Amino acid sequence: MTLRQKIGQLIFTGFPSTTPSQEFIRLVEEYKVGNVILFSYNITSAPQVRQLCADLQRLVGEHTGNPAFISVDQEGGMVVRLPRDCTNVPGAMAVAATNEPKNAHIAGEITGRELSALGININLAPTVDVNSNPANPVIGVRSYGDNPQDVSTYGIEMMRGLNSGGVMAVLKHFPGHGDTAVDSHLALPKVDKSLEELEQTHLLPFQNAINNGAEAVMTSHILFPQIEKENKPATLSKTIITGLLKERLGFKGLVLTDCLEMNAIKEHYGTARGALEAIKAGADMVFISHSADVVEEAVKLMEAAVNSGELSMERLEEAQAKVLQYKAKYAWNSNTDMDLSVVGCTAHRTEAARISSASIALVRDKRKQLPVSCENLLFVGCHASHITNVMSLIDKGFNFPEFMAEKLGGEGLLIGTAPEPEDMERVLSAAKGKDTVVFGTYNGHLFKGQLEILNRLCREHDNVIAVALRNPYDIGAIDEQVAAIATYEYTPLSLETLVKVLKGEIPATGKVCVKI
Repeated sequence: MTLRQKIGQLIFTGFPSTTPSQEFIRLVEEYKVGNVILFSYNITSAPQVRQLCADLQRLVGEHTGNPAFISVDQEGGMVVRLPRDCTNVPGAMAVAATNEPKNAHIAGEITGRELSALGININLAPTVDVNSNPANPVIGVRSYGDNPQDVSTYGIEMMRGLNSGGVMAVLKHFPGHGDTAVDSHLALPKVDKSLEELEQTHLLPFQNAINNGAEAVMTSHILFPQIEKENKPATLSKTIITGLLKERLGFKGLVLTDCLEMNAIKEHYGTARGALEAIKAGADMVFISHSADVVEEAVKLMEAAVNSGELSMERLEEAQAKVLQYKAKYAWNSNTDMDLSVVGCTAHRTEAARISSASIALVRDKRKQLPVSCENLLFVGCHASHITNVMSLIDKGFNFPEFMAEKLGGEGLLIGTAPEPEDMERVLSAAKGKDTVVFGTYNGHLFKGQLEILNRLCREHDNVIAVALRNPYDIGAIDEQVAAIATYEYTPLSLETLVKVLKGEIPATGKVCVKI
C-alpha cells in the first residue's frame, strides 16, 4: 500500500446527500479515504440505504483495495438515523428502566441484525458514560444511568447484542462524558477529577467492557487536567489514549475519535491538526464527518508528518494493521445480499414495543390520579428540541400534546421549549374547567420556564399529571403531590406506550435510573 492508501484507511467522512457526492467520490479516488459515516440526511428508506451501502462498497473497494467501514449513530431512543420502515429500539435509559439487562442484549441484537442487512457494519454505540451530572446537556438519557455498575451491565449486553447481530460496537465516550455541563459539539468541556475518582465511576464501564471483549472505543473531546497536564483533550492526549486506555486498562482494540469537526476541537486546535495529533496520541481512526476540504488538508498534513518524522511510520502502520484486522471480521463479508425482510419486521417491532412497555416509570401517584378515566382533558407540551447535534432530526409534524389528544380525546396545547410569558397565560386559561391536565416537560431542568408553568398549574389545580418526556430530573422540581411519570424519550413508540399507561391498559413498571 502507498502512504496515501495507509492514511486513507484511518479516516471516516460523510456527504450531505442520499447518493455519494462528487466531492466524496474524489476523496475516495484521489485521497483513498476508506470509511464512511451516515447521517439521517443520507437515509430515506431501507431499500435506499442498502443500495447506497452497496454503491459505497463498490466505490471504496475499487479505489482502495479494501472494503469500507460504514458507520452510523444508531443508539436507539433520541439518537437514531434509521427511517420508520426500520426498527428503532428504545434508548439506553429507557432500556435500563426495564430492570432487565437481557433487554439491552435484545435491543442490540435487533439493531445489529437490521444494520447488517442494510450494509452498515459499525454502530457508534453503546454510550457507556455514567450520567453523574444532572445538568449534562449532551448525554442524559443516552446513558444507562448514574450507577457505574448498572451502566457496565447494560452497556456490555448492548455491545454483545450488536456483535451477535453482525455489527462492530463502539463504546463511547472515553474516559467518560457523563460529568460535563458543556456539549463538546459546541465548546470544550473540562472534568477536574483525579484518576482515582474516575476509576470509581466513569472508567468502570470501560474497564468492565474491555474485560468482556470490547473491540472498539471512541474518545471524547474533554479536558482532564488532573490526568493530562498539557492543555489537550482526551482525543489528542497520548497520556489518556496510550497511557490510560491501552496500557493501564489493557485495551487492545480499535480506538476511534469523536468527530473532529466538533467545536471542542475545531475552534481550539483545528480539525486537520487534531486528526494528526489524535493518531500520534494513539487513536487508530479519526472522524472528519462533513467537510471534504478538511479531509484533504488532514491527509496532506499526515503525509508531510510521516515524511518529516513527526508521525512515525510504525505508529501509522500499527493503526492501519488494526483497521484491516477488524475489517476482515466485519467488512469483507458484505451483507447486501441478505434478505431485507428482517428490517422492520413484526418480530423486531414487537420486541421493541415490549421493551418500551416495561420502561415507563410511575414515579409517584399520591392522589391516585391514574388511570385517567375522563375525556375533558388538556395536554400541554412542546416539540422535542434539537438540543445537541448528535440527536435525530426533529419531525415538527409530531408533538406530544396533539398526539395525546388524538389518542385520548380532549385538547392539545403546544408551547415553546423555552416558553414565553404569554405561554403561561395561554396554559392557565386553557386549563380552566378541565378535569385533568397532562403536562409534558422536555428537559425542563434545563428549560426552566416549562417547570414554572407546570408548578403554577399545580398551585391552581389539583388535577395535574406531569410527564418527563426526556430526562427524569424534571420530576425533582415538581410539586410532590402531583402524579409524575418518566418516559425517558420523546418518540412515537414511547408516546404510544404512555397512552396505554394513562388508559390503565398496562402498568407503569419501569424504574428511575438516576437520582432525582
